[in-house]
Amino acid sequence: MTKVVKLDRENPDIGLIDEAANILISGGLVAFPTETVYGIGANSLNPDAVAKIFIAKGRPQDNPLILHIAEFQDLFKYAKNVPDNALKMMEMFWPGPLTMIFKKSDIVPPINTAGMDTVAIRMPSNTIAHTLIKRAGIPVSAPSANLSGKPSPTDASHVINDLYGRVDMIIDGGSCDVGVESTVVDMTAEIPIILRPGGITKEMIMNAIGHVEVDPIVYKKPAKDLRPKAPGMKYKHYSPDAEVYIVKGKLGDVIKKIQELTEFQLNNGKKVGIMATEQTYEKYRNGVVLLVGDRERPETIAKNLFGCLREFDKKGVDVVYAEGFGYDEIGLAIMNRLEKAAGYKEIIA
Repeated sequence: MTKVVKLDRENPDIGLIDEAANILISGGLVAFPTETVYGIGANSLNPDAVAKIFIAKGRPQDNPLILHIAEFQDLFKYAKNVPDNALKMMEMFWPGPLTMIFKKSDIVPPINTAGMDTVAIRMPSNTIAHTLIKRAGIPVSAPSANLSGKPSPTDASHVINDLYGRVDMIIDGGSCDVGVESTVVDMTAEIPIILRPGGITKEMIMNAIGHVEVDPIVYKKPAKDLRPKAPGMKYKHYSPDAEVYIVKGKLGDVIKKIQELTEFQLNNGKKVGIMATEQTYEKYRNGVVLLVGDRERPETIAKNLFGCLREFDKKGVDVVYAEGFGYDEIGLAIMNRLEKAAGYKEIIA
């Protein structure tokens, strides 16, 4: 049986935190909230415990994991050759939704890194996550707490739906603030490279350290033989049961195209979902229309994106049409996740 406990995010019960910490120390699995999405955690230094993550999620073992820490000095236990740029980014963005990749130290079991000589590390800012890791006194490997390929969980109900009976404990700490996984930056390159966009944007990183590049894989479908250096690079992710299509173009043309596509699908007996925004919600008269957020506040779209995809599953739709967004600021993270959810299927209006 999975134990489900509810904690106050700002003032968590230390007794329950210690119970969860003991599960981790003893080799069990705990799902817990972070500021990005919920994670499924195991003791990074125990290969048998980490192996349980892959089984619980149905996750491919060539997909590396992120080590979560609670103390700045712990970085130097698990990473080697930490550059000055990384120290600047730690000062600016940790704790927070930023993961950095370094050469790994020998203490990190290779199961965490898919056998590579690099390791991904971050320090979460969510009080529950940070306190849990600190009380456990170990690094915690924690990918998103969902079945592999499904939309990432931003609420405990999503975790319960996917992983109840597969983990020892689920901590309900309310909804996540950012809503998309952490930004992943490769610090082993001469110029840091963003491998996965997130809440810490390219523009924010440039303001902190100057030049940063974005891996071309962020913008396109990955090759089948890609060896992923960071989570979320290779496999289809974030996908509801329905077929998802992104409709791109001028907003007026996008609305018109989605209306036409919806009518066509309804006439063919399909149940249609439409992912709309504050600016377009009232324009759609047919189909299951869900509000994902406000185009003028794109952080609301990021926060609600995965929950919206999961809600379409609850509604039992056959096909989803999602409006496209820009690639600047957090829009890059939103489109990265949407394109993976759609399997890179897009329609130009």
